[in-house]
Amino acid sequence: MTLFVRASSVRAYAAVMRGLGADPAPFLRRYHIAPKAFEDDDALVDLRAVNLLLEASSAETGCGDLGLRIAETLDFGFLGALGVVIQNAATAAEAFQIASQYMFVHSQGLKLTMNPHSPLVEGAVEMVFDILLPGHPPQRQNIDMCLGTAHFLAKALLGAPYDLKLVTLPHTPIAPLSRYRRFFGAPVIASQERASLHGPVTAFGAELRGANPALRRITEDYLARHFRVPGDGVSPRVRLALRRVLGTPQASMEGIAAMLAIHPRTLHRRLEAEGTGFEAIKETLRQELALQYLRETNVPLGQISGLLGFPEQSAFSRSCRRWFDETPSAIRKKTGRAHPTRVEG
Repeated sequence: MTLFVRASSVRAYAAVMRGLGADPAPFLRRYHIAPKAFEDDDALVDLRAVNLLLEASSAETGCGDLGLRIAETLDFGFLGALGVVIQNAATAAEAFQIASQYMFVHSQGLKLTMNPHSPLVEGAVEMVFDILLPGHPPQRQNIDMCLGTAHFLAKALLGAPYDLKLVTLPHTPIAPLSRYRRFFGAPVIASQERASLHGPVTAFGAELRGANPALRRITEDYLARHFRVPGDGVSPRVRLALRRVLGTPQASMEGIAAMLAIHPRTLHRRLEAEGTGFEAIKETLRQELALQYLRETNVPLGQISGLLGFPEQSAFSRSCRRWFDETPSAIRKKTGRAHPTRVEG
């Protein structure tokens, strides 16, 4: 099964590579990652491809701390709505619980857990990070990026009480350990069982300053409604995934199943159990988006056909007559948008 990650996590990759005097384009082509994906924070890219991209880029540029360099550029914005909820949690412990619960929104291939009793530091908790790629491929840079990003976000969230005590790496780093110690401001031990950050228990019980409970409730409600927790209803997740790739070859049962890390037959059974099916969800989404594009935009009809995944404009027109008993032009004319201007998308 293919696991994906939001492109926002590596949006600084190209800039960091250029800063090293390297052209990122050949690396992106090698691993079939479209450069435009980094322009859309909600775009999904293959997690394994990102892993390979970072490892190859590190090796061929001689930059052993590539993951840390990318982490230095990130802030809560790369997490989207999840970042808003985390920042507005009442306490650090609650922020961590939210991050752990909704990490699948960012990537189902990343897992974040907390051990309330660090096995290595007395009076500390342990935050553990896992990358769930089958076969355990080399992932030094991705692990470093995850740890580094979490460290910077925790510092921003907690301030002085954060006081990191220890970092453990599940690999032997290419860069000197001194680089890691400077980055984290704490002792770093390599070749350990897992990737983790160890901080004081007291910091995670602290109240967060500047939290906006109302904004947190609104955003968490959005996450709960649009990004169902794995194991909950699958149809909203299918709809969300389809919305992102409609009009591309990936908008098939097999493609969406891969995005959700579910076998196609399992996805079919789960949708059937919820009283729906893949084609029904796709059909409904197409209808809703057709009305949106026709009523609220000036996108040309031919371009709308492509955005909705129709092979040609005539097929889109036939569907509109079947759905709404009207042609696309007639629907658009009613809203005064009979003279569209092409919009890139």
